[in-house]
Amino acid sequence: MTRLFCDFPLAIGENIELPKDAARHIMVLRLSAGDTLTLFNGLGGEYQARITRIDRQRVTTEIVSHSSREAELPYRITLAQGIPEATKMDWIIEKSVELGVSDIIPLAAQRSVVRLNNDRAEKRLSRWQAIAISAAQQCGRNRLPHIASPVGTGEYLRQTTPSPRILFSPRATEALSEWARHQKPQNITLLIGPEGGFSPEEENMAEQQGVTFLSMGPRILRTETAGLAAVAAINALWETRPE
Repeated sequence: MTRLFCDFPLAIGENIELPKDAARHIMVLRLSAGDTLTLFNGLGGEYQARITRIDRQRVTTEIVSHSSREAELPYRITLAQGIPEATKMDWIIEKSVELGVSDIIPLAAQRSVVRLNNDRAEKRLSRWQAIAISAAQQCGRNRLPHIASPVGTGEYLRQTTPSPRILFSPRATEALSEWARHQKPQNITLLIGPEGGFSPEEENMAEQQGVTFLSMGPRILRTETAGLAAVAAINALWETRPE
């Protein structure tokens, strides 16, 4: 079933014209009047719709039913990711959405190679949001993860949060798997450094803010691997356990 995101209210019985990107996708798939598809607006649940008209680049559909189906984790995972070089952040966002991450915070860490001014940060954020939408369409999520504007590591660490914050570091003496086995499923934030990891200054600041230091094991993982591996490990340990 084709799934498409529509950034506006949806309701049974409405006839709506699909956004241009969604209409273009319909054309590529060579769908025709009478075919059905699933629409969602990121606010929860999904709607089944029937194509009623295709006219050049315009596609009109009628919403015929609603399903409250969700594919969210029973806890929220926030990924605070040090901004890596090139297109690695695109990959991280796409795969973290598939794994169920609910919030993504791009960290402008001291060792981040990429430096974003306001204009570049806005363009990157727009691109990352589009990637998150595409990933949600593909994996069956009906709620879009929130992607924050890039923020410095120090500024982020000074913010308070009621849920545990975990920083992965070679200096940690406890493994994530051991820690998670003794914790109930709960909202959690994972801090992942860029290439080269967090600086000693950033790690010291994190320690002062009460951040827990954990290890992913004896091997050093790349920045684009570490966060995804941590999310997958937490899901394996927590998702089938009661809260």
